[in-house]
Amino acid sequence: MKAQQTEINQYSKRLDFATALARKVGREALRFWQENGTDNLGTTSKGLQDFVTRADQEAEDTIRHALAQKFPEDGFIGEESGGETGNAGYWVVDPIDGTANYLRGLRHWGVSIAYVEGDKAIVGVIHDSATDRIYSAQADKGARRDGEIIQVSATANPHMATGIMGVSRRTSFETYLKQLRALNDAGIEHRRIGSAAIGIVRVAEGVADFYYEKHLNCWDAMAALLIAQEAGARIVAPVMGSFIPEGGEVFCATPKLFDQLEGLLLKVE
Repeated sequence: MKAQQTEINQYSKRLDFATALARKVGREALRFWQENGTDNLGTTSKGLQDFVTRADQEAEDTIRHALAQKFPEDGFIGEESGGETGNAGYWVVDPIDGTANYLRGLRHWGVSIAYVEGDKAIVGVIHDSATDRIYSAQADKGARRDGEIIQVSATANPHMATGIMGVSRRTSFETYLKQLRALNDAGIEHRRIGSAAIGIVRVAEGVADFYYEKHLNCWDAMAALLIAQEAGARIVAPVMGSFIPEGGEVFCATPKLFDQLEGLLLKVE
């Protein structure tokens, strides 16, 4: 019992530390944009419509160094600098999820920090930087927004449903169009906001009824999926052993719509 309590306390310490760190980094990134504007962010391109700014790089450096100092035994994987899982637990970090939105001044972007052990995410924190809200979860402890419990929507009627779709150039655009057609024919609304982390926590807080994207990297969704699951969402994601190196298909939805949406989205080729 004492060993179990010690383990729980270690997770709580990680959650508290990640929460404060995500908020600090998110506020610094927002201030950097406010001071420099769209044209002076040190933006470079990693590929077609795939950007990185100086804020991304500095944010990841800040997170990596802070975590290494506080929890030196933990591994680290970041979008910008990579890393290793290590022999024990490890952190999965996207310093700015929604970089294209960030550099244009659109509000859907945030900081994503997850802590993973084995095949399970244990801690997840998202800082919705435009609103300064923190979304967080610890496995089996529920999900919170600024400390208050959140839950997924109770929407059961598909004609009242609105979800969020993501798409990238790593996947077939024709398949994406077929999925949109399937949603339209079923009377289900959708939006595209350009940040998986923020989109998935919208499901967690009941603002949206589902999130789907054919391919995401682990840092895009790891923290948010834990938060959504702890808020009551049903999720589909790759097993950890393939999610970390390869990414994959991600879907989460309020339970009353899950089966119908799964049929509309996951079975389209």
